[in-house]
Amino acid sequence: MQARPFQQVDVFTDTAFLGNPLAVVLDGTGLSDAQMQTFAAWTQLSETTFVLPPTPEGAAGGADYRVRIFTPGAELPFAGHPTLGTAHAWLKAGNTPRQLGVLMQECGVGLVTLKQLGERWAFAAPPLNRSDISAENLAPVLAALGLDASEVIAAQHLNNGPHWLSLLINDVDTVLALTPDHAALKKLGTKVGVAAKRQTAEGGLIRRANREARAFAASTRITNDPTDLEVRAFAAPVGIAEDPVTGSLNASLAQWLMAEGHMPNTYSARQGTVLGRAGQVFLSQDTQGQVWVGGDVVGCISGLVHL
Repeated sequence: MQARPFQQVDVFTDTAFLGNPLAVVLDGTGLSDAQMQTFAAWTQLSETTFVLPPTPEGAAGGADYRVRIFTPGAELPFAGHPTLGTAHAWLKAGNTPRQLGVLMQECGVGLVTLKQLGERWAFAAPPLNRSDISAENLAPVLAALGLDASEVIAAQHLNNGPHWLSLLINDVDTVLALTPDHAALKKLGTKVGVAAKRQTAEGGLIRRANREARAFAASTRITNDPTDLEVRAFAAPVGIAEDPVTGSLNASLAQWLMAEGHMPNTYSARQGTVLGRAGQVFLSQDTQGQVWVGGDVVGCISGLVHL
């Protein structure tokens, strides 16, 4: 076993322990796939990353480093909070990007650009493939979530590396009150993202008759929340019942919702509320149509891990 530099950071928050934690092994050289997967399962965090030198192809494209991203159950080609968290840890470890204010990350989907916006970094949302969902395929997912079709404004398959079946719901309270059947979602093999626009939080009628759900939603809602969208991510197929804050999902949601006129070209999203977190994701679209996904990162643990 080898002592390797290690950091644990909290992503999409400026206050430690309110975002999504990430384990970062800053030197993954020589580790096998099985060793990486075993360590990721041991951390029991939604993701663990391993930093490696770029491949020759990545280096030719300008990559500063390569990252492999693991959940407790599988490797991911791309994920948002590991992208921001790994960049933060890599910089804190004393590394310098090739280009000032810009980082180029190599991962399973190829090269991902990050840029510095003030003191906050943002990554360029990867290209998105999206498609409609048939009523037949949507029905068992709604059943597992405990939702009625009348509560869904829009639904899409979204894929920017990870695949998410994504729903825009008519009421924030409905999103906060969801208690999914995670076993059913795992059997379906479907990761599900659910979102609702903040301005609908006081206008929904569907769940008004459910006193327990209404009380729970009210108790979890953040007072005077400045964000525009409430998001939850259910990922039982990869070993995570609910992810605290999900960059890849928020990236694809932004590309979809902006394109369809459901959200403006600049907004912020809240995620993790039900889990006692206060994750905040900043989404914006530039004049070339590129969506950028930003968030704060806080260091929590640094040292060595023996792998």
